[in-house]
Amino acid sequence: MRMGVLDVGSNTVHLLIVDAHAGAAPIPAMSQKYELRLAEQLKNDGDLKKSSVKTLIEVLHECNKFIEEHNCDELLAFATSAIRESKNSDSILEKIKTETGIDLQVLDGEHEAILTFLAVRRWFGWSSGRLLVADIGGGSLEVAIGADEHPELAMSSPLGAGRLTRDFFTTETPSADEIKSLRKHVKKTLETDFSHLLKNEFEHAVATSKTFKQLARLGGAAPSSEGQRVQRELTLDGLNKWVPKIAEMDYAQRAQLPGISVGRADQLLAGAIVAQETMEFFNLNSLEICPWALREGIILRRLDWFPDDAE
Repeated sequence: MRMGVLDVGSNTVHLLIVDAHAGAAPIPAMSQKYELRLAEQLKNDGDLKKSSVKTLIEVLHECNKFIEEHNCDELLAFATSAIRESKNSDSILEKIKTETGIDLQVLDGEHEAILTFLAVRRWFGWSSGRLLVADIGGGSLEVAIGADEHPELAMSSPLGAGRLTRDFFTTETPSADEIKSLRKHVKKTLETDFSHLLKNEFEHAVATSKTFKQLARLGGAAPSSEGQRVQRELTLDGLNKWVPKIAEMDYAQRAQLPGISVGRADQLLAGAIVAQETMEFFNLNSLEICPWALREGIILRRLDWFPDDAE
């Protein structure tokens, strides 16, 4: 079946269209991304700005055109932390459904971590043993640990790169005090939210999604042009080397670094600090990068639940 997966994330709206069949890897047919940075558009009262909602609806109308052009049999549409945490989320979802026909489902942080874990498990297989899976998004950090396809523990915390950039940095090159304040906040949040995970052993530590991929590329991992099957990793030594350098760069300078997109250059430092502190917290020297993440997990779960429909 041809399936559309519409991911309204904290940084990006991503439409992925795949040919999917039960028991087989999804084959991408089309991918379209829009940088909306919704996590940065929350007002002080907690509502998402009206202008951002208008832009989101315009983007979803455009996505509908792609979905129709590619003859999708089904659309799986979901939103993560930016919509989830907006105080006016109910009215936003209703407006989206009325104006675009898209029934956007909001994932909670735990469910997000569970589905990402499923994708990583399927990618690496059972031989990878007990997994620890980490994912830094625009609004949140997810961590899951387990030996099966469903993790034993799955947690989400508001340590997203976009959120922290907005909340802690006032200039393109933050002051030492701002960086110190962010680092202190990240350490405290990790200790509060994830300490109970430390007693759980794992054999393979994995990272997914854009922030970790870009940081790995910065540290010397192969570019995406070499394909998904190339092994890539992010090392703590590499992060320790790069974080002080990134802190001295403005956005334009960061965007010139290998693997760093213009749209994510401003979030690079906060994302790197979260990655650095997370690796130190879990005593990780390296994380292997998985090309599959939440969207693939959504597809795989759908096929698991309704295999007959996918034939």
